Amino acid sequence: MGRRFAEIAFTERVKEQQRLHGSRHLYERVEHSNDLGDRLGEFEQSFIGERDGFYLASVTESGWPYIQFRGGSKGFLRVLDERTLAFADLRGNKQYISVGNLQHDDRVAMFLMDYPNQSRLKILGHAKVYEGDDEARALVAKLRVPEEKTPPERAIVIQVAGFDWNCPQHITPRYTEEELTRILEPMRKRLESLEAENKRLRGAQSRGEA
Repeated sequence: MGRRFAEIAFTERVKEQQRLHGSRHLYERVEHSNDLGDRLGEFEQSFIGERDGFYLASVTESGWPYIQFRGGSKGFLRVLDERTLAFADLRGNKQYISVGNLQHDDRVAMFLMDYPNQSRLKILGHAKVYEGDDEARALVAKLRVPEEKTPPERAIVIQVAGFDWNCPQHITPRYTEEELTRILEPMRKRLESLEAENKRLRGAQSRGEA
């Protein structure tokens, strides 16, 4: 965890709870770290590029938290530089809750999950919506994934304020169809080999009986 994430997330009431439950001394050191943790390194950038979805939290005008899943082709969330993320926002159910929230408060939280490897990257940042003008159309064209059939409606750009990696505890491994296919590929090849061998042996036996 870098210092910027701690500065944002550890409010006075959070610190009070840490003291109450005996973890304050561990996290206090982070707040004095020389590592700001506001620039995405090569590992973070690679991790982001492999994701096909993430959870995006925003805040309503009445103060309610709101979380929405954003999905697409792998790599649709682009790293523009070490402090900037962006994606082409695809047409959905047309509720526009997240988009409306960002007009009121640009702060967002993102959870990026790697369920098979039980990894979770948390990002805090400020989001800006680009829609309805030439700049927005150019940005959408740059960000859109060519094979994506759902039309994008806008571009959303996120300036990273801080990030943190969570421990793998309590993350249940889950697998996509693509991941399962890759995992089961050796077994599939082995079964095909055994079936071919059985067919050969049955043919030899049949010829012997004839």
